Amino acid sequence: MSGARKIRVLVVEDSPVVQQLLAHVIGEDPRLELAGIAASGEQALRMVDSLRPDVVSLDIRLPGIDGFAVTQRLMRDHPVPIVVVASDVRDLDIPMRALQAGALAVVEKPGSMARADYQTVARHLCTQLTIMSQVKVIRQRGRPRNGDEESPGNGGRGKGAAVPPPPPLPPSTAKRQFRALGIAASTGGPAALVKLLRGLPTNFPLPVFVVQHIGAPFVAGFASWLGSVTPLPVALASDAPHRPGHVYVAPGELHLTAEPGGMRLVHGDPVCGQRPSGDVLFSSLASAFGAAAIGVLLTGIGEDGARGLTDMRRAGAYTIAEHASTAVIHSMPGTAVRLGGVTEELPIDKVAARLLELVSTGVEPS
Repeated sequence: MSGARKIRVLVVEDSPVVQQLLAHVIGEDPRLELAGIAASGEQALRMVDSLRPDVVSLDIRLPGIDGFAVTQRLMRDHPVPIVVVASDVRDLDIPMRALQAGALAVVEKPGSMARADYQTVARHLCTQLTIMSQVKVIRQRGRPRNGDEESPGNGGRGKGAAVPPPPPLPPSTAKRQFRALGIAASTGGPAALVKLLRGLPTNFPLPVFVVQHIGAPFVAGFASWLGSVTPLPVALASDAPHRPGHVYVAPGELHLTAEPGGMRLVHGDPVCGQRPSGDVLFSSLASAFGAAAIGVLLTGIGEDGARGLTDMRRAGAYTIAEHASTAVIHSMPGTAVRLGGVTEELPIDKVAARLLELVSTGVEPS
């Protein structure tokens, strides 16, 4: 990056030891430079306003206002890419709520230089800071109070006005019965998944297979959190039968494939740089279920899922891509659109309504 402007990182961390460690990690990466260090949420809000960093490295457990409140206020008043840096991979409730509030990614804190995987964790942190600094975040409206709509972590659907339904399906004469739903997402995916799954009833008739790009140490916590804030039971996928109305999240570092009788976890090379990969999941749905499958590709960086979704459409499946108007990053769904792999583009707020319409009426094979 010789001659290029370095990416300015604001570190928000209350521990002096970890402050020094993160400053060292950032200083060692030629793409990055330290813009400043904030030891509390209140200080972080002031420093973002004055320093205008390119990206924020955010600890969650802060004195005063926590990282969740910091995320909400920054996304409302001073939008900036936020990467949550978490030390405890077992308790992800607050980091996941921060992702739902607008943070872009959650990564593992490097910890001590003495740990065996220090270099790997440090490189991953720097890479995520670099990638997320390029995301053009937008101001989010303040969230309603008194339960008028859903709010992060309340576990409910909220009491706000119903989301308008998607456009009517074209008239159909040859109906088909759907048997499986696959969803893939990356950056911005946790918030999008919550919105989608909250719109599905507990008697949803299909098994739901999910690939969410997130660091492997966080996947189990992510699945547990997702199950706590959405109506359907959520579990990590395994080599086992699947059941209607259950959500199965691909575990870290393994591809997930779906078959009529069950699921299978596959060791293999990353696809589109990802393992698990949306391409692998979608292609398995195309092969196993053909026109009886539905694929949904949500927000994300890169192209993972786009070719697999195209495989599904070629097999006659119904495929949905999140519309650019709501996607945090439209790269993944946009690539699927360009490849001709999408039956329909929809804003995230309308995807659940479309799914319910599809499973209740079926559609004409495409």
